[in-house]
Amino acid sequence: MTVNSFPRAPELIWVDPREEIQVGVMMADGRLAPRTFSSRAEAEAWAQDGEEVVEWNLVCDCDM
Repeated sequence: MTVNSFPRAPELIWVDPREEIQVGVMMADGRLAPRTFSSRAEAEAWAQDGEEVVEWNLVCDCDM
């Protein structure tokens, strides 16, 4: 009996999509900044006076 020599599929790590939070900046004119941020700290450093850092979840579309 021989062992199959097929490569093993990588193990996937499941991430709950409800916990995938997006971070953005609401500009003074009420529109979202046309870029994404990897963290809240990065968004806060980018935001200027009169702008607000916002977080949301795309699954439930609710503000955090």
